[in-house]
Amino acid sequence: MDKKKAIDDTEPGPAPSRAVDRFGFIKPEQSGSPDGLPKGRSIHEREREERRIRKWRKMIGVGGSDWKHYVRRNPHVVKRRIRKGIPDCLRGLVWQLISGSRDLLLMNPGVYETLVIYETSASELEIIRDISRTFPSHIFFQQRHGLGQRSLYNILKAYSVYDRDVGYVQGMGFLAGLLLLYMSEEDAFWLLVALLKGAVHAPMEGLYQAGLPLVQQYLSQFEKLVMEHMPKLGQHFVEEMINPSMVLRLFSKLDWLFCDSVMMIWSNYLSRSSYMP
Repeated sequence: MDKKKAIDDTEPGPAPSRAVDRFGFIKPEQSGSPDGLPKGRSIHEREREERRIRKWRKMIGVGGSDWKHYVRRNPHVVKRRIRKGIPDCLRGLVWQLISGSRDLLLMNPGVYETLVIYETSASELEIIRDISRTFPSHIFFQQRHGLGQRSLYNILKAYSVYDRDVGYVQGMGFLAGLLLLYMSEEDAFWLLVALLKGAVHAPMEGLYQAGLPLVQQYLSQFEKLVMEHMPKLGQHFVEEMINPSMVLRLFSKLDWLFCDSVMMIWSNYLSRSSYMP
């Protein structure tokens, strides 16, 4: 059986109608409003959000055409607005602009398409196996062989060919999947490249390299920071033999990947780049 057909050829069936939260995750039957919006959202709040969107659109320009000019002239305004939060409808475009991934895409026309149809990735079967484990309760990825799963497969396969030193590592799908919810397949691929290879930030590929060197570095830094800023808690961890990796597990649940705080962290991290003076 052709490996590519294992993910591409099955006809998706109709998805059931279910209540979802604002990020697209299926809500328990007993949970609140079916549209996923906060309960009791006032007209004033909606109008305020619409004003924010208009300000952001003016700042960005059509397709990001005014972005670099605005950032050079008003860097403090841009940073302040990012700290307040990027509107959901513009988050994907802004992430591309501040990460350098939009420039990567423009400098590499046709490369993603070539990578997707390239048939020699050693990781294809492993990627196919892991696809159904990635955000299984999200409506975009829940349908077996549906659009979400096919797009995620294409991105992960393309990256495994693009960066053969790292290839594919289980867990990449969650980062790629998050990006895919805010932008097109090709845009998500180049943002993944920008993050892991370090287009304008320190590269994050150490999170996925053999031995997880960047994870080990972060855990060590976390331990030192706790001892420096919260010495009583740090000493308690030592006495109870709680190591940083045990604390990390508290934040490993999928729920943490989609909340306003996490989106703010990503936005602020991406804004600390050479694209932001």
